[in-house]
Amino acid sequence: MRGATHVRSAACAVAVALAATACGGGAAGGGADGIVRSSWGDPQNLIEPANTNEVQGGKVLDMVFRGLKRYDPETGEAHDLVAEKIETTDSKNFTITLKPGWTFSNGEPVTARSFVDAWNYAAHLDNKQNNAPFFSDIVGYDDVHPASGAPRAKTMSGLVVKDDRTFTVALKNTFSTWPETLGYHAFVPLPRAFFTDHDGWLDKPVGNGPYAVESYQKGSAMKLRRWDGYPGPDKARNGGVDLVVYTDNNTAYTDLMAGNLDLVDDVPAQALKNAAADLGDRYINQPALILQTLAFPMYRPEWSKPGMEKVRRGLSMAINRDEITRQIYQGTRTPAKDWTSPALGREGGHTQLCGDACAYDPARAKKLIEEGGGLPGGRLTLTSNVDTGSHRAWMDAVCNSVNNALGKGPVCTVDPVGTFADYRSRTTTFRMSGPFRSGWQADYPLIQNFLQPLYYTGGSANHGKFSDQRFDALIDKANRTTDQAQAVKDFQAAERILAEQMPVIPLWYQNGSAGYSERLSDVALNQFSVPVYDRIKVG
Repeated sequence: MRGATHVRSAACAVAVALAATACGGGAAGGGADGIVRSSWGDPQNLIEPANTNEVQGGKVLDMVFRGLKRYDPETGEAHDLVAEKIETTDSKNFTITLKPGWTFSNGEPVTARSFVDAWNYAAHLDNKQNNAPFFSDIVGYDDVHPASGAPRAKTMSGLVVKDDRTFTVALKNTFSTWPETLGYHAFVPLPRAFFTDHDGWLDKPVGNGPYAVESYQKGSAMKLRRWDGYPGPDKARNGGVDLVVYTDNNTAYTDLMAGNLDLVDDVPAQALKNAAADLGDRYINQPALILQTLAFPMYRPEWSKPGMEKVRRGLSMAINRDEITRQIYQGTRTPAKDWTSPALGREGGHTQLCGDACAYDPARAKKLIEEGGGLPGGRLTLTSNVDTGSHRAWMDAVCNSVNNALGKGPVCTVDPVGTFADYRSRTTTFRMSGPFRSGWQADYPLIQNFLQPLYYTGGSANHGKFSDQRFDALIDKANRTTDQAQAVKDFQAAERILAEQMPVIPLWYQNGSAGYSERLSDVALNQFSVPVYDRIKVG
């Protein structure tokens, strides 16, 4: 897909129904007041910090909110931001002091209560927040979010407001790296308007970040504009960002090349071969804390019955990762060898624990699948959304690889889902019948984040409902230790259980890839592959 072949009007004709705001106009101003036009996909739910645990909604939260800590875009290190200090003598009881002068964009001050009320809301069972498990370490969580029955309390006893700038947190157990998790958007503060006019707030979220939401039309675009009163050090260097909805990232790339869009942070597979030539130094390809996997619906007996671990392992060995990543992804993916990410580094917990199960061996794959009783019903269906990420291409390739290994004809087929929101609805309501895409973009740069949310019993992103008491016990042990090196070893021991049970097949580590227009400068992706929007300059 070469840039020289595209005509502006033709590209707009394709995209107009999806992203009218991207077409028809030229540059929306230059310098600090210019607007960045960036591709996007509708999030699964309305924007709500504790209910958003997917990439598209996360991009918005990253612009509209700031929390106690913020992860350095280049190193991933967690630095205090709204927090002035987080103190502890036992890694179990913490005193958090806020910096003065922080406010929300509606003028309301950010106080200790802003955090405590937000966290209590997030944790309470009645509010049905996806990220509630992130608060399960706090004393009193079981009272507001019991495993069964009605809540016994309205707030967690482990959260106490001391004054406007100070609150304390009591954890159930020692958790030495708990402060490092506080840059995740589930932990951001909320203004009183969130509670007094919840529906109104959801229509137009109000936060304390460098941007404020101006408008959102589902299926079209969200407009964010620089908040000039933002008190933080990372003030926006542009006038705002228009997040333009596309249901096909090929169309987004076409609009980028035609000058109708400024930034695409998901370069389609079809364009990867020519992206460097099309864009020159405006093409970004860098390692990221992202892993693509295939998850099994362990809540279905045909996939979780004894012996099926052989079938799951066999299917992993039937996938030719080297060939797929080379032919489709042009150096933007690397065959996975474990359930974490190379971006963590070996000291951070990255290993090659998948071993032979992640190595292509069609003969062994066929034998294991037969020994395990064969594919349920003799067939296999892979499912993913196909509006972003070139997912249809890799699913077809995986099925071809499996079919070739088994030699029984087209027993593996693809069930494409048109939009990311619809797909997320299926996975989060546990309506999958076969393996489904479960890629993971880290919330924070710790091995714990690659394991606990996805595989711990009841984890916030455990959409396959895998459950293993040994795994849970090792995660608990790792969280409690104050020795970071020992904690990593315990996490890796838990990961070995994944290698044994294979509830999820690691596919490949994903680089962050992006392309941008000549209107922009200082474009960069953070370690999570999200554009650092506040640093971008226009014109």
